[in-house]
Amino acid sequence: MSGPSAPQSVECDLAWALARVARDHATAVQCVVGTLPGGQRGFQVLAAAAGDDPPTQLALARKLGVDRTVMTYLLDKVQQAGLIERHPDPNDRRARRIVLTTAGRALLCETETRLRAAEAHILAPLSPDEQGALRTLLRRVATAGTDPTSAAGEPRPPSA
Repeated sequence: MSGPSAPQSVECDLAWALARVARDHATAVQCVVGTLPGGQRGFQVLAAAAGDDPPTQLALARKLGVDRTVMTYLLDKVQQAGLIERHPDPNDRRARRIVLTTAGRALLCETETRLRAAEAHILAPLSPDEQGALRTLLRRVATAGTDPTSAAGEPRPPSA
């Protein structure tokens, strides 16, 4: 039977470290995007709509993991602010493509600059190379699509 010979400190726990960085990041992001229509989700809409191939409303909801009904209300807010437009999909009259307006693109660029500055502050203890490596590794883990429950094993009850 192998395992640690002594308990480790909380700073060695992956869950603690991820949660701490996630909380700090969430706080910084909220400071940057909190005033946008829809907050962080509104920012994600702008970022997802910035590509050359505007997403449909349904594809956007799926990509961002937002319920279709919630997405409709979110897009209403972002559109009312003049940041996006809904264009008919030429391939499907029932679908709408989400397109950034000039104001939406400008706000997205400004917000991304502010987010990069906030992230740089959070990642300041790391060198630029380490920051790049961290981003690469996290992206790889986040996009792997693994089932986290498959490796967790059966929970053991605490010893009495």
